[in-house]
Amino acid sequence: MIIVTGGAGFIGSAFIWRLNQEGIDDIIIVDRLSTDDKWKNLVNRRFVDYIHKDEFLQMVCADKVPFEISAIVHMGACSSTTERDADYLWENNYLYSRRLAEWALRHNVRFIYASSAATYGDGTQGFSDDHGKISKLKPINMYGYSKQVFDVWVLKNKLENKIAGIKFFNVFGPNEYHKEEMTSVIFKAFHQIKETGKVRLFKSYKKKYPDGGQMRDFVYVKNCLDVMWWLFNNQKVNGIFNLGTGKSRTWNDLIKAVFAAMGSKTNIQYIEMPESLRDQYQYFTEAKMNKLKDAGCPVVFSSLEDSVRDYVVNYLQQADQYLGS
Repeated sequence: MIIVTGGAGFIGSAFIWRLNQEGIDDIIIVDRLSTDDKWKNLVNRRFVDYIHKDEFLQMVCADKVPFEISAIVHMGACSSTTERDADYLWENNYLYSRRLAEWALRHNVRFIYASSAATYGDGTQGFSDDHGKISKLKPINMYGYSKQVFDVWVLKNKLENKIAGIKFFNVFGPNEYHKEEMTSVIFKAFHQIKETGKVRLFKSYKKKYPDGGQMRDFVYVKNCLDVMWWLFNNQKVNGIFNLGTGKSRTWNDLIKAVFAAMGSKTNIQYIEMPESLRDQYQYFTEAKMNKLKDAGCPVVFSSLEDSVRDYVVNYLQQADQYLGS
């Protein structure tokens, strides 16, 4: 049995789609469905059962998991970069991950977990996933710190050769719809264009970057799934790896790609950034991808334009916007 925590969420449900595509459905989803619409991510999926995340943690802590597990793909976490409840993030993102990892190690179960590029903070420390540099990173929000603490725990306990962590950069694609304010700018831009014919972007407050010239490493969720599937099938490959394209692009590039995919003329309006965000804003991210390539990962990343076109044309413009059967 394969456990996917956060299995109703964005990347978790997408990975279950990939498992289904590979003919695998002996999957148990661990999540908290709550009151949002992420349950819709499960409608097209094939799996054995759903277990609330608190119930599953009780099983793990009591060492009374009633089925045999071959792998835990741990995508479950609060991913809001604006969440202010530090105790909640510590418990939900760090301690939950640690308890699952400890159980998986005791039972010789493959453990793959989600870290985040938010651990890199403002980027002044660079974006290298070299294990020797990770402990020196300084996240600028509590979400990033909750991920950083677990990465450091892995390294401090010399587990980098036993489990695999993935530092996801700016992931976008189908099944993100329930994330509300945390959805990708592509999703938001698509709806802004439909409603108003234009897209609003934050102005830049650094001379180095023109308005809309702030840069991110945008990576399509389908490319992420290719990497995750490769890690899933190569259990001797472990460590903490960046997962981006390795090529940073501007917000302007991104929005132009959305307009092009929709067959519309580019129309961008630059607006003031809320002061509360200005001290936490990343102006540049770009994954260093050498370590994953050196480990033998063969994944070739699609271009930003091709990825955006696939997302817009084959999902956002369709009646069923979710990853299919």
